[in-house]
Amino acid sequence: MKIALIGYGKMGHAIEEIALQRGHEIVLKVGIENIGDNTIENIKKADVAIEFTGPEVAFDNVIRCLDAGVPVVSGSTGWLQRFNEAKEHCTKKNGALLYASNFSVGVNIFFAINKMLADLIAPHPEYQVSITELHHTQKKDAPSGTAITLAEGIMGSISQKKKWVNEATNNPSELPIISEREDPAPGTHTITYKSEIDDIEIKHTAHNRKGFASGAVLAAEFLQNKKGIFTMNDVLGL
Repeated sequence: MKIALIGYGKMGHAIEEIALQRGHEIVLKVGIENIGDNTIENIKKADVAIEFTGPEVAFDNVIRCLDAGVPVVSGSTGWLQRFNEAKEHCTKKNGALLYASNFSVGVNIFFAINKMLADLIAPHPEYQVSITELHHTQKKDAPSGTAITLAEGIMGSISQKKKWVNEATNNPSELPIISEREDPAPGTHTITYKSEIDDIEIKHTAHNRKGFASGAVLAAEFLQNKKGIFTMNDVLGL
């Protein structure tokens, strides 16, 4: 495939490495130093775009790819308040959009385990749940998109939890997400259920960015020549 990389930071470089290893061609690389190259005309040179940028520009980047008629894989977090707009635009343009808060195969399996555990815990209100996420200090958003996805999975099973908050809380209707930042830390997410009798804990720790990068390339391979809106569940058959 011919791939456009919208966002050429650490993740963009990791994706490039994996893509080249898998025989793909990078026809566009847009970073801070060449933001002017981020045009519809240049994006049209690609079969698929992979977008990893910041929350302030992600929506516009996704729309630009859809306007170019190029399927877009987006891994940017912190912009989901406009995600419904992006989905509507994708449908209007008869395009293809795949969003994931985390592309790692292991993390997506972790999402499924998280949902299963929440289903099992739901009839037992004596367990209080919390999420802790640890990332490097350069991460721009808090909580992480992965932590929010985990929280949504829990709230879908435990009806008492009405919303997540990015702080410790004793409110039984709130699900606390504790965000920690230190270097080096590619990403660790821990779900803890505490009771007077015992604790239950599940944890996923990333050792590097390769899992995220390889998953993003898998998503791009899946999305080529497709129409519609997809997730990593579609890619992995979960």
